[in-house]
Amino acid sequence: MVDFKEIFSVTLILFSVIDILGSIPFIIIIRKREGRIHAEKATLISAGLMVGFLFLGQSILGLFGLDVASFAVAGAIVIFIVAMEMILGITLIKDDPDAAGSGSVVPLAFPLIAGAGTLTAILSLRALYEELNILIGILVNLVIVYAVLRSSNWLEKVLGKSGLTILRKVFGVILLAISVKIIKDNVSFP
Repeated sequence: MVDFKEIFSVTLILFSVIDILGSIPFIIIIRKREGRIHAEKATLISAGLMVGFLFLGQSILGLFGLDVASFAVAGAIVIFIVAMEMILGITLIKDDPDAAGSGSVVPLAFPLIAGAGTLTAILSLRALYEELNILIGILVNLVIVYAVLRSSNWLEKVLGKSGLTILRKVFGVILLAISVKIIKDNVSFP
């Protein structure tokens, strides 16, 4: 049953986890590296991952003998590498000429939009809310993601070169902290 309070809660939770507004500097870096952002492709792949994880997440991880913590750490490592690129102004993830346009998939669709945090949040939300309301919350977030991806050129012009540099460094540190937190929360030592 559609419950607007649940939809609003799910939407806000996922919006804060996805943090598409905080990812604007990274989106612009990807667009510059790739030549353009394939907003439709990134949004559709993110949608597939999120909706797929809503219904099949536990089963998929179980099929490979993985737990949510291992999945989260793997995503955090990719986020850590991206954060280092943003902070240090270097390129660690080299462009693959055979994979032109893949930046809209990795690291944009996964792990930035539909990353370990988002997918883990979706699994957690299943315990609290109806699947239909979670699905609607996911779709609302995807509309916002699509709008931000489509407007990356405009956002770059508004922010300017120095604004982008500052945002890239600040959000690089934030991404770095997020990756460290994900690793810290999901790695246990005996």
